[in-house]
Amino acid sequence: MRPFAFFLSFLSLFTVIQALTYHGADFSSLVNLENSGLVYKDSSSGSGAKFETILRNHGANLARIRIWTSTSNSQYSLNYGLALAKRAKAAGMDLLIDLHYSDTWADPGHQSIPASWPKDLAGLNTQIYTYTRDLVTAFNNQGTPVKFLELGNEINDGMLWPVGRISVNGYSPLSQLLHSAASGVRAASSSVKTMVHLANGWDSSAVTSFYNQIFIAGQLATGDVDVLGFSFYPFYGTGATTAALKSSMQSIVTKLGKDVMVVETDWPVTCSGVALSDNSVAISAAGQVAWVAKIRDALSGVSGGHGIGIVYWEPGWVGNANLGSSCSDNLLVDGSGNSRSSIAMFNSM
Repeated sequence: MRPFAFFLSFLSLFTVIQALTYHGADFSSLVNLENSGLVYKDSSSGSGAKFETILRNHGANLARIRIWTSTSNSQYSLNYGLALAKRAKAAGMDLLIDLHYSDTWADPGHQSIPASWPKDLAGLNTQIYTYTRDLVTAFNNQGTPVKFLELGNEINDGMLWPVGRISVNGYSPLSQLLHSAASGVRAASSSVKTMVHLANGWDSSAVTSFYNQIFIAGQLATGDVDVLGFSFYPFYGTGATTAALKSSMQSIVTKLGKDVMVVETDWPVTCSGVALSDNSVAISAAGQVAWVAKIRDALSGVSGGHGIGIVYWEPGWVGNANLGSSCSDNLLVDGSGNSRSSIAMFNSM
């Protein structure tokens, strides 16, 4: 091979494996854990430290924080999120705020309207606009502006059920609700990037179907959405391979030309009796690093530099180590809060 051709080949390889812009962690449960008495320790230094500091010291630059419409700090209220955002920003992280638009967990199987919100579409459009606008304003006012804002959490079948449920009322109500939420963001800030978040980002057919139908003239415009966020877990279907993820991400980027992120993922250090989607990755701390590296490679290979980040979901949630999976432990810390070697993954995301 001629030297110049070799150089171009090398440069192409570098482009595929380069680090992404955002190396994130969702540590929304942190203050509740600290209130229970948990103290974290950075095993690489042998000293105790705030968990957000440990994450930042190992390369994390984006904090994902969920907010429910609850008024209880133990249930991820706005005040809880604001306080945690101050700590994340002080540690040197940007903010990805995950709005569930519910008093409790919202996901593909649960999207309940908050108890105090209206139950009709017109009322919900007004409510979600006002709520989102005021929330973005609250973050601005305390000096912790939001970088990315998720308009709902894993809304594959819509949100604010039953009104905004796709399988019940089609795409139009959800399209309107997303537009109202995005308009609330724009009214409060011109810099916040809006995000729509779907589960199973590897499923190109489902992702394409959603985006073929959600943008409705006079309701939701493509300009209302800046970034496409996806969950990507190895536990819930053996089709969740990084090859499928890359293909899915490339297809939607080709269609819409928007940036994409994996905003939820994790990998087990202990797991038995579960069919994981990648048998080449070890069930271990080293395997956690390898899994995330494969996601990085998939996203960095998407055209136009549109793959921009990865967020590891709840790496320090001691007491809930399975993180909703059938594997017993997916954390980046042990049961005493001591960091595992895999905490270093953020440096190479």
